[in-house]
Amino acid sequence: AAMAAILVAMAAILPWQPSCPLSKFCTVPTLKVRNRLTSNTDSNIQYSQDYYIESSIQSMDVVVETSEVTGYYAADAAAAQTKTAKGRVVSVIGAVVDVQFDEDLPPILNALRVENRTPKLILEVAQHLGENFVRTIAMDGTEGLVRGTSCIDTGYPIRIPVGPATLGRIINVVGDPIDERGPVNTDKYLSIHAEAPDFVDMSVTQEVLETGIKVVDLLAPYAKGGKIGLFGGAGVGKTVLIMELINNVAKAHGGYSVFAGVGERTREGNDLYHEMITSKVISLTDDTSKVSLVYGQMNEPPGARARVALTGLTVAEYFRDVEGQDVLLFIDNIFRFTQAGSEVSALLGRIPSAVGYQPTLATDMGTMQERITTTKKGSITSVQAIYVPADDLTDPAPATTFAHLDATTVLSRGIAELGIYPAVDPLDSNSRILDPYVVGEEHYTVARNVQKILQNYKSLQDIIAILGMDELSEEDKLTVARARKIQWFLSQPFQVAEVFTGSEGKYVPLKESISGFQKIMSGELDHLPEVAFYMVGGIEEVVAKAEKLAEEQS
Repeated sequence: AAMAAILVAMAAILPWQPSCPLSKFCTVPTLKVRNRLTSNTDSNIQYSQDYYIESSIQSMDVVVETSEVTGYYAADAAAAQTKTAKGRVVSVIGAVVDVQFDEDLPPILNALRVENRTPKLILEVAQHLGENFVRTIAMDGTEGLVRGTSCIDTGYPIRIPVGPATLGRIINVVGDPIDERGPVNTDKYLSIHAEAPDFVDMSVTQEVLETGIKVVDLLAPYAKGGKIGLFGGAGVGKTVLIMELINNVAKAHGGYSVFAGVGERTREGNDLYHEMITSKVISLTDDTSKVSLVYGQMNEPPGARARVALTGLTVAEYFRDVEGQDVLLFIDNIFRFTQAGSEVSALLGRIPSAVGYQPTLATDMGTMQERITTTKKGSITSVQAIYVPADDLTDPAPATTFAHLDATTVLSRGIAELGIYPAVDPLDSNSRILDPYVVGEEHYTVARNVQKILQNYKSLQDIIAILGMDELSEEDKLTVARARKIQWFLSQPFQVAEVFTGSEGKYVPLKESISGFQKIMSGELDHLPEVAFYMVGGIEEVVAKAEKLAEEQS
């Protein structure tokens, strides 16, 4: 009782100051620390070295927000528990490193820095094992790492440079530049872990994003601020299609773009970088660059490949939330993100689920995809290449991704075998915005009629294979002839493939695509040969090619 009286008296005398934002999360769930910037002088929260909340909070029921960044993550506040605690490595098993701390155990997702190691090695806390041991995932190779090596808790999750200073630069998963052009000069850093924007902050306006690719614009149009998936097996053209979209959309786009290379070929990333320099999207001499590149290629450890998509997304989120930009985010390849998560999960000893994937597959995918959205401040339009293992769209990795997308472009090996590129399957691909209220009545009607003719042709192919064309009715023969012309007309030469094909790439405006397919279906072009429709741009080129063929034959 005497001790209690002393404590009450002390509480009355001493001014109240919260020691750590996280300690309030348990008792007062309405307190949210929303600031993830480390140098944020304009907001009403500033973190001191010990992460105290410096602003005067009169009531514990106040929701604290900043004016700049709406994303937040509890681990930022949780970092208040540790003051650069030191630990030592006790076990190294591939990419998994166990670290022992004598006190001040770092929270889950905190970044640990291995001392006296070049290049820098960052470990991310994944599990608490008990007895002051934490299990971490390495963000770089662990070759040469030995037991007893000192580690320092940085006090926060992995943080990366953001803002205009990243434009024209290549950074890795932990934000270090890898383009041999010196450090990224900025004082703005964000944690790669964040929560999705609140529902009330999201925007629901729908607008078509024109790509200049006929099959995409007509049958599976992309939405500004939407999530787009390019599905396909190995070698059917996902990367070429995403490069063409970068060429057509990003170069004409007024805002900023972010490209995240997740577990793909280093050569492709290098080629993209030099192409962007050639086309002036990246400038090495001034501040006019429009794109940031984030690479974690297939030679990286699984920890880096599992986090590099979040690094690229964080760069895009800053441009959306702080700069108020409409950002284009290209990710190649989302499957590698899932694959790396599966490797990490196995290394951590989790029991695998279907087909050997991690049991947290849906959670991992949802946590990332929900951050890619349009808010009232700006938008992120995401184009994601998604590898389909063994061409099986029911595989858990691509199947889990389907649910998050606004438009799906499915690349088919069967169509690629016909020599039709881009090898987009017009019947498997779809879009949420292919709706007369969004795209207009004419566009919707033409698109559905094209799909109807192609579906009828598909159903007649078995009859043709067995009995031949002569057994078809006149109406069916006409359907087949027009369907084949439509099929050929869906092909298109790409600008990024000019060096391989020798054909000049074509950009076809949406109105020209609609009128061209309308003319084929109406019968206006029934007299032209099928070959005239192959690998051309607009319908005028078809007519010109047919005339040229007629002259050659005569």
